[in-house]
Amino acid sequence: MRALPIGKLATDGWLDGGGTCSFIWSRAGHRTGDINVTAAEGHVVLSYRSRSTGGDWQDMKYPVQIDRTRCHLGGTRAWFLCPARGCGRRVATLYGGTVFACRHCHGLAYPSENESRRDRTVRQADKLRERLDWPPGIFNGSDWGRPKHMHRATYQRLEAQYDELEARALGATMDWLRLLK
Repeated sequence: MRALPIGKLATDGWLDGGGTCSFIWSRAGHRTGDINVTAAEGHVVLSYRSRSTGGDWQDMKYPVQIDRTRCHLGGTRAWFLCPARGCGRRVATLYGGTVFACRHCHGLAYPSENESRRDRTVRQADKLRERLDWPPGIFNGSDWGRPKHMHRATYQRLEAQYDELEARALGATMDWLRLLK
């Protein structure tokens, strides 16, 4: 789904003035959608065209309220209030459909929510491999050595964590392969 993050609008300064900015989404070089966001006092106005399942295009234009919370070190952080009927959740990102709404209203899950224990373990091992400057993939071995400028104690700790994750991931993979028989 198309994501509209308020952090990008705030960082680029679009929430401060009364200006209008555009978001354009594309996939493989082809434009898949666009939206105009006009900032006003306490809200933004979203305007775009939408159609559902091959129907006629509809012009959509509606306000989305913005809430601000104080940050511990000063300043404020902006949040969208979900415009879906009956929701009003404070969210950092709205997702496009016929109406831009929060992930709860669209029934979206984070990718990690759909991972198996084996997939999660492999992802954690790959994160450690990246931190150790090793090529990704648990089948690439662990004899790549300590990265330049990394303390030995840190390297030894991360290597031990990796070895444990690798053993768990390989064991879970073997169990999974046995189930396929």
